[in-house]
Amino acid sequence: MSKSSKYRFGTKAIHAGVEPDSATGAIMTPIYQTSTYVQSAPGQHKGYEYSRSQNPTREALEKSIAALENAEFGFCFASGLAAIDAIIKTLKPGDEVVSTNDLYGGTYRIFTNIFKDFGIHFNFIGMQDAATIAQHITDKTKLIWVETPTNPMMNIIDVKAVSEIAKKHKVLLAVDNTFSTPYLQNPLELGADLVMHSVTKYIGGHSDVIMGALATNDEQLAHRLKFIQNASGAVPGPQDCFLVLRGIKTLHLRMQRHCENGAAVANFLKSHPKVNKVFWPGFQTHPNHEIASSQMHDFGGMISFSLKENTKEAATEILKRFKLFTLAESLGGVESLSGHPATMTHASIPKAERDKIGLSDSLIRLSVGIEDIEDLIYDLKQALS
Repeated sequence: MSKSSKYRFGTKAIHAGVEPDSATGAIMTPIYQTSTYVQSAPGQHKGYEYSRSQNPTREALEKSIAALENAEFGFCFASGLAAIDAIIKTLKPGDEVVSTNDLYGGTYRIFTNIFKDFGIHFNFIGMQDAATIAQHITDKTKLIWVETPTNPMMNIIDVKAVSEIAKKHKVLLAVDNTFSTPYLQNPLELGADLVMHSVTKYIGGHSDVIMGALATNDEQLAHRLKFIQNASGAVPGPQDCFLVLRGIKTLHLRMQRHCENGAAVANFLKSHPKVNKVFWPGFQTHPNHEIASSQMHDFGGMISFSLKENTKEAATEILKRFKLFTLAESLGGVESLSGHPATMTHASIPKAERDKIGLSDSLIRLSVGIEDIEDLIYDLKQALS
């Protein structure tokens, strides 16, 4: 099923990249649990030599993710951070990256604690006003890194406006599309050069896989990423690829329910007397709400909120009382999760930097699942009581 097909998203989620098994006719892609492949003579094979380089199960998944992002090329990695690692490995010592200052703690950590030591400079800035980005670009800037919505403050960045700046300065634009998924947002169509996903989250959707993915329409960049994927070797196994292929088939159904439940939870929290602020791009009062409305198809199931009693202890007591919003790292699974960014997902970011973006000690992040909304609201009520 080619990228150029006119099928809509739900149809592509079920069929894109997947073909009946040629040997048996199996409708589900088999798990090719093999490390190597027989050759009839040196260099003569059926397209597969070694499973770090090529694997049919992984290949089907890469085609599926590429199709969902309306991309020509897709690549899967052992984790989201492995995918980010591959992107930064396309740079050289002395190169500069302009990154949003509100981003996943693991991304911040790999930028500052790993690649900074290899001579790559990272400049973290607020990107809510895209026009201000240009003043931070120098002749050494090679990449702009964007999350939107951001993690955990749900800030919205205008991908189309940033892409125009990137093209003007001949800089690559990469977008972490994990929170939105291809169902809600397609950065390549907005002008981005590269899309990254933590497949662990919504795309896998069942909290049973660690994986990352990249998608692009840039052939030269794709060749470089393919080389890095093979040479560095951070590839996922076929069992995990099979599980994600399974998860993708319901991505559109799950995401719609995440959005519906997210809206209900956000509105409940907004009216609760113990809640100070609710961060969710669906509110008309949310900064850059109009941009979110134009570049996203809906507003997702990720929500953060702070308490009027702005202490870590107050947040901890609420997190301990949750029954359905399970306290755990990660997000995007069918089950609702809660977290405390300051001590969990964003603990690697210094407090001074957290304070700059409004990541307070009482901030709680929710990944709203697909349970019955009445039960989720009841859980919120009893935890906040």
